[in-house]
Amino acid sequence: MKKYSIIIPTLNEESGISDFLKSLQSLRSQCEIIIADGGSTDKTKKLALPYVDVFLTAKKGRAIQMNDGAKQASSATLIFLHADTFLPKLALQSIEEGMNKGYQWGRFNMQLIGQHSFLKVISFMMNWRSKISGIATGDQAIFIQKSLFDELGGYPEIALMEDIALSKQLKKHSAPYCIKQAVKSSARRWESFGLARMVLLMWYLRLRYFLGTSPDRLVELYRRGRFV
Repeated sequence: MKKYSIIIPTLNEESGISDFLKSLQSLRSQCEIIIADGGSTDKTKKLALPYVDVFLTAKKGRAIQMNDGAKQASSATLIFLHADTFLPKLALQSIEEGMNKGYQWGRFNMQLIGQHSFLKVISFMMNWRSKISGIATGDQAIFIQKSLFDELGGYPEIALMEDIALSKQLKKHSAPYCIKQAVKSSARRWESFGLARMVLLMWYLRLRYFLGTSPDRLVELYRRGRFV
């Protein structure tokens, strides 16, 4: 049995899936790679199959897909990874270090990759907020003991903010192990909507979520990049 299961939710990722999965191949002696696809209509499956251990089709929805992927996992530690986020070189060693210290879950720092120099500032603020709050986001590559994940019932199957909802539950069990090494995540969505607008939108959506707005409503705003 391998130590880690990397679970990747996908939907129409043909443009970058090959390069992304190739970056994980050196980890396969210790990791099984599971793609939980939300019904892609492009070549995602064809391109991914040579590089994964499991490719499953799930009902569309990131939380649902990740939960279905976790059900297929055979390892003691789960790593949830977005298909545009790249792990650092010593990722597995860093996770193991945290688990050996008694942590049950954690996340990486995150670096947004794109053309705008202000992305470094945004990345710093996101990592700082996460460290202070103990709340992790999906693009920080959340990892967790499978036994705890199963005990909690997995990700809450909501349309948006599933990572925040899970983090709030996990904090009741232990603080997150925060790895300073950064995963590198694409800033394509940030740049397409505009950095200032996206920063304000994400803070606005989180505020609305904490005030009780339905995740179904929030995901509509997120997809359109709108406040109303």
